[in-house]
Amino acid sequence: MTVVPADTVTGERAGTGAPDAPAAELAPRARLRPALGAMYRAQLSRARVARIPLLFVATFQSVGIMVLMRGVADGPDEARAVVAGSSVLVVAFVALNLLAQYFGQLRAGGGLDHYATLPVPPAAVVLGAAAAYASFTVPGAVVTAVAGSLLFQLPLANLWVLVAVIPLSGAALSGLGAALGLLAPRQELATLLGQLGMSAALLLGVLPADRLPTVIDWARDLLPSTYGVEALAHSFDAHPDWLLICADLGVCAAVGVLSLAVATWAYRRAAVR
Repeated sequence: MTVVPADTVTGERAGTGAPDAPAAELAPRARLRPALGAMYRAQLSRARVARIPLLFVATFQSVGIMVLMRGVADGPDEARAVVAGSSVLVVAFVALNLLAQYFGQLRAGGGLDHYATLPVPPAAVVLGAAAAYASFTVPGAVVTAVAGSLLFQLPLANLWVLVAVIPLSGAALSGLGAALGLLAPRQELATLLGQLGMSAALLLGVLPADRLPTVIDWARDLLPSTYGVEALAHSFDAHPDWLLICADLGVCAAVGVLSLAVATWAYRRAAVR
């Protein structure tokens, strides 16, 4: 009698003759748009309690800077630069600094392993977190811009430009913050890089450009938030140059797409390790 090995029997359990149970199929990977919406809502609910107090800190910090600069700013051009830079600084504090810390903590604590098991595209994880953190900057940036306009007696008519400045600056700075947090080898280094990025946004964005040395002015051109600051500052002019404002916003948008793409690549790289 010939004995047939159990693993050669097709469709039957070894030793029983009963048909094998069909293998369970894995759920298909979710599409980007619904996955992005789900990740955005999840990140927004998780970050709401912890980040709202920090948003108040960012707003009071920016308003305090404007009050201090009130006695230093000389002329309307410097006043526009101070108000615009302080408004975008709220975005930098949350979207760059806090997001770098968040992804650094997530990577150090093994949280990326959890997200890697979800059937969602990596871009949805990065974009969802970036959009959630950037959303927290809206109230603080608006309050800062209105308070600064009243403090420096600037016109309020064109503050609707914030509708474009906040999301585009938020996208550029969120992508940069996420990339810093994901690429930093240690959590402490991610926190340090986030702090340095926010300090750069403070020094290069709030201080009037004509008072900066030429070398520092070149560094200012490399900072993504600079173009959002310039767009908002030009909107305070009596006759705004809308073509220049659109050009600044276009650069900000391009940098946002690039930085979020780098952050998505950094997430893939960190998740497989």
